[in-house]
Amino acid sequence: MNSDFVVAIPARYAASRLPGKPLRLLAGEPLVLHVARRALAAGAREVWVAADDQRIADALTGSGVRVAMTSTVHPSGTDRLAECARIAGWSDDTIVVNLQGDEPFAPAEGISAVAELLRGSGAEMATLAAPVTDVETLFDPNAVKLVQAGNGDALYFSRAPLPWPRDAFAQDRTRLPGGGHWLRHIGIYAYRAGFLQRFAAMPPGRLEQVESLEQLRVLEAGFRIAVTTTPAPFPPGVDTPEDLARAEARIAGHA
Repeated sequence: MNSDFVVAIPARYAASRLPGKPLRLLAGEPLVLHVARRALAAGAREVWVAADDQRIADALTGSGVRVAMTSTVHPSGTDRLAECARIAGWSDDTIVVNLQGDEPFAPAEGISAVAELLRGSGAEMATLAAPVTDVETLFDPNAVKLVQAGNGDALYFSRAPLPWPRDAFAQDRTRLPGGGHWLRHIGIYAYRAGFLQRFAAMPPGRLEQVESLEQLRVLEAGFRIAVTTTPAPFPPGVDTPEDLARAEARIAGHA
């Protein structure tokens, strides 16, 4: 395993659907600490949390990760990580993995895999996907779908059910037709620190604003996003009180 990459975890205190999310307790410990441990398990050279509240930094004392205190007014996690990269002083060619701060079960193999994909693909960005196995996920706007080109790069990301099996869905939309062509996007990214700064400096794209998907800014600007299937499952993250309860049950062995 090549450990020549860093992991940066954006952690915003005032999450709209779960206020104080990074510090919400999971198995008696702050959520952000669980995520930091997953990053450390992936073998990264450095793990940083890009925080906007001193309480988050305090919760990570002695954890083995470093904390960058970033602005409270960043519009996105990408902007927060761009500031973190400047604080950390990473060179432009440093591979940075953006691990969301609400992924307490992110598999170490997936974190390292997205870094390796970036290194080997020559793309400006890399990300992961998993097969869609049920029609409910395909039609769920909160489950982002992606369509791949023949070389493995992303062609498009959408909240809509893409690609649309015209003939099959003309007959029945209650089950997935055969073929297994659908992919759910997993929101983990890798890019080099120089491109991270460029990404954050780009104005929001038209498609990004339509779909509310920041990664579309990169595709619309003509850059590549390499995609591979995750080597291990990414259980659902924590975005709501209900998600937190499910995560608690999972840790307790009840789910």
